[in-house]
Amino acid sequence: MKDDSGTITSFQIQLLSRIIDMNEYPFIKLVIEHNISEEEYDELFSLLKLQQAVYEEQKEEGLLDFSSLLMEFAGLLNEKLDPTTTIHALRRERYFPELMDEYIKILKES
Repeated sequence: MKDDSGTITSFQIQLLSRIIDMNEYPFIKLVIEHNISEEEYDELFSLLKLQQAVYEEQKEEGLLDFSSLLMEFAGLLNEKLDPTTTIHALRRERYFPELMDEYIKILKES
């Protein structure tokens, strides 16, 4: 019996996606659908943590326009992911909710 762990993992993910409502986990769905690696996933969360810290600092200083942060996010986001879709998916799963709400507000205004 040939052991192809990549094929087995893919099959197991397909089985799990049948029993889990993937609409409840839109960000995880994006990660799976776009073949985001663990390293790419970690890079995204490092970016988000850094942006969250900058956002909080700028907000404390009284800044009201965070569009430059959004532009940075879009520019540094993995090319496999669409910025708008990723922002909405992250918000839906409650990752960095205040920052994502700010980004969504900017997107609606533009």
